[in-house]
Amino acid sequence: MSTTLSVLDLAPIPRGETPTSAIAASVALAQRAEEHGYARVWYAEHHNMPSIASSATSVLIAHVGAQTRSIRLGAGGIMLPNHSPLTIAEQFGTLDAMYPGRIDLGLGRAPGSDQNTMYALRRDPRSADTFPQDVLELQAYLAGESRVPGVDAIPGKGSRVPLYVLGSSMFGATLAAALGLPYAFASHFAPAMLEPAVAAYRQEFKPSEQLAEPYVIAGVNVVAADSTAAAQEQLHAVRRNLAVGLFGRGRAVTDEQADQLLAQGAGHHVGTMLTHTAVGTPVEVREHLEGFAKLADADELIVAHQSGSLEGRLRSVELVAEAMGSRAL
Repeated sequence: MSTTLSVLDLAPIPRGETPTSAIAASVALAQRAEEHGYARVWYAEHHNMPSIASSATSVLIAHVGAQTRSIRLGAGGIMLPNHSPLTIAEQFGTLDAMYPGRIDLGLGRAPGSDQNTMYALRRDPRSADTFPQDVLELQAYLAGESRVPGVDAIPGKGSRVPLYVLGSSMFGATLAAALGLPYAFASHFAPAMLEPAVAAYRQEFKPSEQLAEPYVIAGVNVVAADSTAAAQEQLHAVRRNLAVGLFGRGRAVTDEQADQLLAQGAGHHVGTMLTHTAVGTPVEVREHLEGFAKLADADELIVAHQSGSLEGRLRSVELVAEAMGSRAL
């Protein structure tokens, strides 16, 4: 396969389960991805979300790194407005010292939370306005060329952990192009601007010390199973979980109530989020992913394996790797 294959682990906490079981599932998923030749696993920073266990993203990466051997691990991404650049340089410099040559750092401009949560994080709502300057400050710490006199990231200085700009709009595309950084588009949940953003990035890209040519990673959902019927059943469970997470308002919701949410309007929103979703047997999934890679003009696909159970996600990892020819030898 000419397109690199990676995993986006959303670290889900299924209804009725705990963060402990979710983190154990993330370890198992990374191990299975490593066994089957995926390039990397990324985790996203979210806060105040009962169904997601990756809020302390760098801590989760450290835990998974200790139980894997070679697969790259990183953030997809760290929401930089929530942090000082120095703090993130130190965290990811530490990860690089622990797992040399295996750490990636994807950066997003969104807060990954609501206004109350931003207050709880002690962040200024205007902090996103300085995102480009903060990326440059962070990059300088990691290069050992601090922009703040007398301040270095220890660990981190000189590590040159590779940076990636994440986005779902033209802003991230043009920034990644201007800085000569790889660009990762969040098409697994925000598909609207995928094609124009990637086109703008490739057209405006300026080579940098990190990257000579543009490099695009595109997010895509996958529900792969041994039969089409089984995959469709798992997809319905995914749709229910998304409806509850988005519109359940923290309530305990039965499957029947989740179906009502889908019927009452949540279904359209969920369907839009899942626009780029490959569902079915390995043959069906391969056809969809090959078409999506062309549509996205992507060098790499980062796959969110969507299933209501760990067993389903692990099987999806296996089937997609086999279908796309990326099994490790």
